Amino acid sequence: MKNRYEALLILDTKGKEDAAKEIIARIEKAFEKQGAKIEQVQRLDRRQFTYSAGPLDHGYYVNFIFEAEPTVIEKLKAAFEHDEEVYRQHYIRLKKTPAPAEAAA
Repeated sequence: MKNRYEALLILDTKGKEDAAKEIIARIEKAFEKQGAKIEQVQRLDRRQFTYSAGPLDHGYYVNFIFEAEPTVIEKLKAAFEHDEEVYRQHYIRLKKTPAPAEAAA
């Protein structure tokens, strides 16, 4: 059974600020390769961190809304963990929204 998820990824674009578009396109393909159906991609732009707990003081935030099997999340986490351009990743399951016909009934 497929569920809806939201994934917030922080990208390391340090030294390659113009490459964010290509990185996001590559990440979208990785989602689709694992069987996820992307509904929406929100490019939240570069943001300064409140505090730096690592080598970066800013990152490029991207939010993905997608539908996938629960097993896909672990596969995505594992794949992006070894990706040098993905600095942080966070996933949450979204509540199902009723179809318009169901809401009216």
